[in-house]
Amino acid sequence: MQQVPLSLLPTPVATFESFRPGLNGLAWQHLQADVPPRAPVYLWGPRGSGKTHLLRALAQACHTRGQQVGWWDADSMDFSPLSAQFNPEWAVLVFDNVDRLDAPAQQAAFALLVEAQTHALTWVAAGRVPPIDLPLRDDLRTRIGWGHTFALEPLGEADTRAVLRQEADRRGIFLSDEVMDYLLSRLERDLGFLMSLLDRLDDFALSHHRAVTIPLLRQMLSTTPAAAPV
Repeated sequence: MQQVPLSLLPTPVATFESFRPGLNGLAWQHLQADVPPRAPVYLWGPRGSGKTHLLRALAQACHTRGQQVGWWDADSMDFSPLSAQFNPEWAVLVFDNVDRLDAPAQQAAFALLVEAQTHALTWVAAGRVPPIDLPLRDDLRTRIGWGHTFALEPLGEADTRAVLRQEADRRGIFLSDEVMDYLLSRLERDLGFLMSLLDRLDDFALSHHRAVTIPLLRQMLSTTPAAAPV
């Protein structure tokens, strides 16, 4: 019988301190200098550029201050006029993946922004394209692009290695240079994807009572493919 590992490590909370800015220092500095922001902010960039981490870090900073945050994610939440009820106790509205809002969700988001403006509340949003290219209704696209806009870029290889090494050390995993090279040369270079893969690899190694090696990684990918090699 295969042993199912028991995860003893808490999921790390996204914070400004745990964010590795790389070329994204301006957005990182702007958000942590003004919590909650006094003017709207829009973050855009490809997958893996740190948008969601910064949004979660902002939410965490607000929660640390005892403030509530309205959080909406087009990819993982029910976002419709019936579910999007405004709460005057919110300190800020946060919208992730706004480029993938469908028509009902766009209606809900616009209503929330109008209500937020009435209550002198601001918002922070993120998507994969600049405001002018957002596939949204004109009034919503205009509001999202009102304030500060920051273009984010994925981390370079050196910073990506450092983040993976730090997370491996936190888990007590010995991640050899060979395994690291394999991860970065054969698989998708998306930090969120790689962190998720490291989590699965840790569980897989524990369940098989083996060290993390390239053969073990290949075995895991052969049973539960993570992504097509690049």
